[in-house]
Amino acid sequence: MPAKPNLSVLLIRQRLNALTRALPGARQGDPVLVHQARVATRRLREALPLVASGSRGRKLERRVRRLTRALGPVRELDVALEMLDTMAVDADAPRGAIAKLRQVVREERQRMYTDMCTRLDRVDIDKLRHRTASAATRGSKTRGRDPKRLADAQDRAARRAVRVREAIESAAGLYLPDRLHQVRIAVKKLRYALEVSRELSGSRAMARIRTLQEAQDLLGRMHDHEVLIARVRGVQGSKAPNLRLSGDLDKLVRRLETECRQIHGQYMALRKKLLAITDLPVSRPASAA
Repeated sequence: MPAKPNLSVLLIRQRLNALTRALPGARQGDPVLVHQARVATRRLREALPLVASGSRGRKLERRVRRLTRALGPVRELDVALEMLDTMAVDADAPRGAIAKLRQVVREERQRMYTDMCTRLDRVDIDKLRHRTASAATRGSKTRGRDPKRLADAQDRAARRAVRVREAIESAAGLYLPDRLHQVRIAVKKLRYALEVSRELSGSRAMARIRTLQEAQDLLGRMHDHEVLIARVRGVQGSKAPNLRLSGDLDKLVRRLETECRQIHGQYMALRKKLLAITDLPVSRPASAA
């Protein structure tokens, strides 16, 4: 029977494969693959410190972070277009405002897409893949589970959990967009950290990860609404729109602000469950999660 591969090596290879599968389509501007490539960079960044430390590890993380940042602006604009498409089907939609926002966002996306391709071309993906895979293999003397790297992953997840609690408590129960954005970032990092711990431990427990994903989705939608509101404000302040368009833009802002409050209410209903997750030990047996 062939020996089981080292789980930390396998984990890095899986994340590298996900990234390299998505990048060609992302370069072509496919919105789904732009999103998948960006998520893959974040998952890879969370796993990298377990296999690459010191200056070598920092260099690899910086290169992957460049990919994340290159993909980010286009992804944000894709989400804005998706939101506008969803709102446009409503009978009472402010169609003039939606049409104007679509035009503005599409023009900006074209500029950002060109910039994204330029920035992606500055990263040698083949070299990144080779060096990351090499770092993962180096020092992986065990087969199957890797106790040291698993312990490091659990420590990292525990620190991420502390940060989530701090961010939640800082935001309190108020609708404070900047602080809620910090909650979103902290939740996202904890989710990816727990995914790493789960894979290295061989656990099948998913309850905490699903709760974090739900919170991440809620807070992400809230952030997307806030970004779109800022874009509407930008259109309102750029040139004096005609009275009909001005009224449509105001109506769109009111709708987006109302939806933000509704999403915040959903987050508040989930807040207690999120805080409970930060109290749980990261390395619990699978049956307990």
